[in-house]
Amino acid sequence: MAQLAIVDAYQAFMSTAQPFINIGSDEQYETALETLEQVMETASDTPDDPMNPLIDMLSHAIERYEAEDEELVAFIEEAEAIPMDIALLRTLMSQHHLTGSDLPEVGDKTMVSKVLNGKRVLSRQAIEKLSARFGVRPAMFFGS
Repeated sequence: MAQLAIVDAYQAFMSTAQPFINIGSDEQYETALETLEQVMETASDTPDDPMNPLIDMLSHAIERYEAEDEELVAFIEEAEAIPMDIALLRTLMSQHHLTGSDLPEVGDKTMVSKVLNGKRVLSRQAIEKLSARFGVRPAMFFGS
């Protein structure tokens, strides 16, 4: 009897979970992301939390969808191709609403532009000064 109850409960769960497991649209993808976030907020950070299988199920479904979305795959490939120092510098500039003229640690506006375009590299001295200014470890400019 208990075996039939678990099968019935599983079938009921799967009929509800279907749009989250077989994501087929951007809307379902967004809903799955929101649901995963909510589940992760309620779960404890222990290996035996009963929410872990649901987190795994949602995570795998999201990963599958992302791997099949050509635009997203192209975006990720483009983002991963940006050198770590340039990505970090762009992020810091964006977060602090800075322009090329606002980074004397790197040099003048032209030098900042050359660095951001990959035509020049950040000097060790510039990395040390930027690290001090923004409170980040110098190793972050190298991906370590």
